[in-house]
Amino acid sequence: MSKKKKEAALLSVLAAVVLTSFKLVVGIITGSLGILSEALHSALDLVAAVVTYFSVRVSDKPADRDHNYGHGKVENLSALIETLLLLITCVWVVYEALHRLISGNTHIEVSVWSFVIVIGSIVIDVNRSRMLYKVAKETNSQALEADALHFRTDIWSSMVVLLGLVFAKFDVFWADSVAAIAVALIILSVSYKLGKKAVDVLLDKAPETSLDVARQIIKDHPQVLDYHGLKARTAGADTFIKVNIHLDPEMKLIDVHTLCDAIEKEIQERIPRSEIYIHTEPHEPSHTTSESGDDLK
Repeated sequence: MSKKKKEAALLSVLAAVVLTSFKLVVGIITGSLGILSEALHSALDLVAAVVTYFSVRVSDKPADRDHNYGHGKVENLSALIETLLLLITCVWVVYEALHRLISGNTHIEVSVWSFVIVIGSIVIDVNRSRMLYKVAKETNSQALEADALHFRTDIWSSMVVLLGLVFAKFDVFWADSVAAIAVALIILSVSYKLGKKAVDVLLDKAPETSLDVARQIIKDHPQVLDYHGLKARTAGADTFIKVNIHLDPEMKLIDVHTLCDAIEKEIQERIPRSEIYIHTEPHEPSHTTSESGDDLK
C-alpha cells in the first residue's frame, strides 16, 4: 500500500512539472490571464504535489516512542497546506482579473498553442485525477484524495479558460479575465472543502460513519448488555476507536476475550486500518446508560 501511494504521488509531481512549464511559456507568449492563472494554479499544484509526496512517505511510518499513534496526521497537515496554497491562488487571480477589466487592458494573443496546452492539460488532469482517486480509495489516504480533488478542479478551470480563449478568438477579450475569475471561484469552493476536512481531522472531530459502523456492530452482539463512551478519531489513513461495554458479571474471562476479539475483527473488516480499544465492565441494571451509547462519561 505504501509503495502504491508513493508511486501515485511521484507521478502527480512529474505531471505538475510538465503542465506548469508549458502553461507558463504559452501564457507569457499570448498574454492570456486565463492561461497565466492556470500556470500559477499548476505551480501551486506542483508545490502541493511535492508536499503530498513527502507526506505519504512519512505518514505510513509505524508508531514510535515519540509518536504513539503513528504519523498519519502528516497527511492531514499536507491537505491543509494545499488549501492555503489554493487560497493564495484565488487572491492573485481575482486581483489581476479585476485590474485588467477596470483598466481595459484585456487584449491577448490567441494562438493554436493556447488551445493545445489547455486541451492537453485537461487530458492529463483527467487521467491523474482518476489515478489518484483510485489509489486514495484503496489506501484511505486523505493527502492523495486532496491531491485528486485538487486536480479535478484543474479540469473544470481549464474548461473555463478554454471557453475564454474561444471568445477571445472572436475579439471578445474581456471573456479571458472573466474566465480567470470563474477559475478563482472554483478554486475557492474546493479550498473550503479541503480545508474543512483537514481541520476536522486535525481537531479530532469524530468520524460519524465510523461511529455508526462501530455502534451497529456492538449492538449486533447480544452478549453486550449496554455500552457507553464510544469515541473515534482519525489520523491520516488510520482510525482509532474506543468504547466501554457492559457484560454479564458471570461471564468467563475467556468468553469476554473471545467476544472482544470478535467485535474488533468485525469493525476492522468494515473500517480498514482501524485500531480498537474495548474496556469491559460488569453490567449493573440500575446504572444503565442511554440506548444510543453516545454519552461520554
